[in-house]
Amino acid sequence: MPYGLDPRGRPIFLISTMAMHTQNILAEPRASLLISEATGPDDALGAGRITLMGRVTAVAEEERAVTRELYLGRYENAKYWVDYEDFAFYVMDVIDVYFVGGFGVMGWVSAGEYLAAEPDPLAESAGRIISHMNEDHVDAMVLLAKIHAGIVATEAQMTAVDRLGFHLRLTTPDGMKGARIAFSREARTAQQAREVLVEMVKEARSA
Repeated sequence: MPYGLDPRGRPIFLISTMAMHTQNILAEPRASLLISEATGPDDALGAGRITLMGRVTAVAEEERAVTRELYLGRYENAKYWVDYEDFAFYVMDVIDVYFVGGFGVMGWVSAGEYLAAEPDPLAESAGRIISHMNEDHVDAMVLLAKIHAGIVATEAQMTAVDRLGFHLRLTTPDGMKGARIAFSREARTAQQAREVLVEMVKEARSA
């Protein structure tokens, strides 16, 4: 379902009293929200995804104005029904987080770590970086997998990228494998990510 995020990273929802979502959380506030990267129908298991688990309750009246502004900033069309009497804002207090970074990369994240984390600076450009690498630089990723992860692959697909590195899904003679490769230095912009990747490939070719 559509969701926004408050300043603490907690999911916020705008739902009607007629919705089954609302009836369910009024009866039992424990809920989960699965968020997945956009991916093709044949690669669902290779997509990065996260499950947020917690308790969903109505937003306090004193926080409604700020929540309304944040939500409409993400979903402008919601302005047509946001003030209907049967709609209300709800927020999830995160208790547990389960993260899957792509093929073969997964683990639990504590609520404290999640709430203290800052958005990755490459979040907005990650999709473009991934598409570019998968369309034009498969050979380079195969080489990086061999040098930095010790995996000999025939095909490579980037499934996630952030300021510290990237995840690869690799086709090998022994089957599908996953690898996380760290950048040689932090990349906080798409241009910096490009520069680091170019440098790493050059170094790998001369190794």
